Amino acid sequence: MRIKPFRLNMRTREAITGYLFFSPWLIGLIFFSAGPILYSLYLSFTSYNMHSAPKWIGTLNYRILFTEDPLFWQSLYNTLYYVVFSVPLTTAAGVLAAVLLNQKVKGLGIWRTIFYLPSVVSIVVVSLLWQWIFDPTFGLINTALAQIGIEGPGWLQDRHWSKPALVIMSLWGIGGGMIIYLAGLQGISRDLYEASKVDGAGRVRQFFHITIPMLTPTIFFNLIMGVLGAMQVFVQAYIMTGGGPVNSTMFYALYLYNKAFRDLQMGYASAMAWVLLVISLIFTLIIIRSSRSWVYYEGAEPR
Repeated sequence: MRIKPFRLNMRTREAITGYLFFSPWLIGLIFFSAGPILYSLYLSFTSYNMHSAPKWIGTLNYRILFTEDPLFWQSLYNTLYYVVFSVPLTTAAGVLAAVLLNQKVKGLGIWRTIFYLPSVVSIVVVSLLWQWIFDPTFGLINTALAQIGIEGPGWLQDRHWSKPALVIMSLWGIGGGMIIYLAGLQGISRDLYEASKVDGAGRVRQFFHITIPMLTPTIFFNLIMGVLGAMQVFVQAYIMTGGGPVNSTMFYALYLYNKAFRDLQMGYASAMAWVLLVISLIFTLIIIRSSRSWVYYEGAEPR
């Protein structure tokens, strides 16, 4: 009896090939992302110091976090302060820089490179540079202020000026967002500007009635990414201030790091991480929900 060779049809072979190409990512997701994430959720209900097995304590970590840890609330306030001021500032600066670099001027490529280059420099190097810029005695800012008779603040050494200093420093990294805004500007039809010009609209009206509305999808994307990034601000405070002075720059991620790797309270740090995830998710959902009233998609029907 002759056995017929087993053959797969074209659709099945394509499906198997697709799964084979997809499997490395799926394996990485399960073992290097989803697995550790779920394990951290379990650890958040335990007492774990990395030297002994995790001990189940239920919701004790969360109860201590919300009711007995004032530094948790301080770190959360510091982080929200940074988000509220740095994200709008960098968004506005990124849009303005993109609009300026979207003009036809001589040496445009060089100017775009100059604006973008700081965003690819290591954040550690940037932090050390700005630590010198904010030095109250020899720093660039206070030296410039002294030339016009103004006594500069202590910046990173003053608890009232430490957070504003880090907000100012956030302007250094607008290059990444600027490139995305620039791509969005390139996609706006010139016909809209020409039609508005015929109707007597000047540059200012064109900016607010054409450029900004047509750029809102890009602003929406950068806004979400900016909020998520600002919620995780860490390196600047870790290198420049260590969380001081008087915990004025003790950001949430820095406090989480200290609990995990300095105090070895891995269970408590895991609980903090999940609280941060929930807060970030709430912010993201609020932005997505609000986008219905201010984000305009060309060709979409009015909502």
